[in-house]
Amino acid sequence: MGSALNPINSSLIATALAPIAQSFHVSVGRTAVLLVSLYLASAIAQPTAGKIAEEFGPRRTFLTGATLVLIGGVLGSLSQNIPTLVVSRVLIGIGTSAGYPTAMLMIRRRAAAAHLQAPPGNVLGALSIAGQATLALGLPIGGILVGAAGWRSTFLINIPVTLVTLAMTLAWIPLDSAVHHRGLRDIVTRIDVAGIVGFGGAMAALLVFLLSLPNVNWVALVVAVVLAVALVNWELRAPAPFFDVRLLASNLTLTRTYLRQGLTQLGVYTVMYGVTQWLEVGRGVSAEEAGLLVLPMSALAVLVTRPIARRNLVREALIVSALSFMVGSAGMLFLGVDAPVIAIVAVTLVFGITVGTTSIGNQTALYTQVPITRVGTASGLFRTFGYVGSIASSTLTGIVFKNNVTDSGLHSIALVLIAVSVVVLVMVLTDRALRKPLRSTAGDDRRPTELNQPQGEAT
Repeated sequence: MGSALNPINSSLIATALAPIAQSFHVSVGRTAVLLVSLYLASAIAQPTAGKIAEEFGPRRTFLTGATLVLIGGVLGSLSQNIPTLVVSRVLIGIGTSAGYPTAMLMIRRRAAAAHLQAPPGNVLGALSIAGQATLALGLPIGGILVGAAGWRSTFLINIPVTLVTLAMTLAWIPLDSAVHHRGLRDIVTRIDVAGIVGFGGAMAALLVFLLSLPNVNWVALVVAVVLAVALVNWELRAPAPFFDVRLLASNLTLTRTYLRQGLTQLGVYTVMYGVTQWLEVGRGVSAEEAGLLVLPMSALAVLVTRPIARRNLVREALIVSALSFMVGSAGMLFLGVDAPVIAIVAVTLVFGITVGTTSIGNQTALYTQVPITRVGTASGLFRTFGYVGSIASSTLTGIVFKNNVTDSGLHSIALVLIAVSVVVLVMVLTDRALRKPLRSTAGDDRRPTELNQPQGEAT
């Protein structure tokens, strides 16, 4: 439930933007900051939460994140202006970002304690469904909530879900190991606060640059480059780097996994938001109807994920992902305002295969490609690349649909996605590491049972 909160919240508010603008007497364009604020907060907070979980324990980190979501939900439901809503969305973005990386860290430590050599497919499949396949659910859920109870319900819904999640965590998740008391300087060094700040600044500037396109924001680009160079220089000397440059440089298999995830999410988010925008403007359907038309994508993704996860398929899943990405993109070339609804649903269903196969394939690959001591941060960075893909999709649709939402614009987007899918397919087919048998990377000289030893539990 915690891992599902982030992707659902990322799209939940889409149908509430117009009512929020009307309520506060502002343009709909001004409310777009509510989408961007969660993207930006999540892109930075995902690996940060993973790093903190590695140092202080995943259970503590997750409980802290869930509490922030609770505060954000209350604040958003009581907001009387846009700035307060932005603060609420940032809190929700930061809080929900703790779900996925802490879950991956707990699963990996539990598997190590049980001396599992192969990834626990069923567990990773369930996590993949929660973290990725639920992505499209936010649109129809948001439409139903706004229609039934107004826009404030899109914030209120976080309160009961988070309370249930907190209760289950307190009841079922074992306590983290005791944290040895450290001085402030040691804590700052081990968490690498400077690295987190540098990463956050570089990501913020990069996202501002991407969102400014096609009008180039040169200041944001220069700031992003300068901060990125400074970040790399710092992390190469840091004793416990947050953004492990050496790991990415030496572990090119992991780097390729990140790139595949970002490029594929570019396609998925483009279908979710670009096709939805085309449906609303070009065909004149309501936001609720548009959300329901992409809902089958999530349903099929869930069905596809389960059998792949049980068999721990990686290369096969990623090949199917790239091919379905290509077929779905080609299918968009045949869509128009007069196209039958069944044709639109067919295209979204093909992308449902893409969502299911890419999420579990890349997630299982990641699970085996990083040391156990870095699973939290690496998992968070994995989600960050997905958010960069989502921002890139917003940039793509913004450029193509800048003046008008047309069939020709949709077809131009399709051509771009076909090219991206070819790149992804080539990456998968030429990656020799994906052909090797799956085994978890060790990377820690402690006994497995010491890696997640709850308080009061015998070794």
